[in-house]
Amino acid sequence: MKILFLNGPNLNLLGTREPEIYGRTTLADIEVKVRERATKLGAEIGFRQTNLEGELVAWIQESKGKFDVIVLNAAAYTHTSVALRDAISAVGVPTIEIHLSNVHAREEFRHKSLIAPVCRGQICGFGANSYILALEAAVTVNG
Repeated sequence: MKILFLNGPNLNLLGTREPEIYGRTTLADIEVKVRERATKLGAEIGFRQTNLEGELVAWIQESKGKFDVIVLNAAAYTHTSVALRDAISAVGVPTIEIHLSNVHAREEFRHKSLIAPVCRGQICGFGANSYILALEAAVTVNG
């Protein structure tokens, strides 16, 4: 099983950006934990981050035939990007939407996800553990 973790804008700032919301764990720390757990589950992981919407779209498009599942933390693009929604829909790779914070308990503009309707499911509010929960879901998404 090959799983692609994609991370959107500002996630490169984890650990220092609003730690009261996002915690002090860095994205590199999260990647280490995901890879450790993936090894135990027999999964192969790709892990990428960009601040560019078009790069996320390209990575989603390129995933077809290369990855079995995408785990996507689109960050702010979750609420604004029709392009990401269309890319997920077009490639047909099962996608799991994740967030560190509980977006439904935050500002109202964060309550609406444009990508949720084309994702297999959504995990939010568990901090860095959202990634591990998504990994667990990803290895069983087709089962």
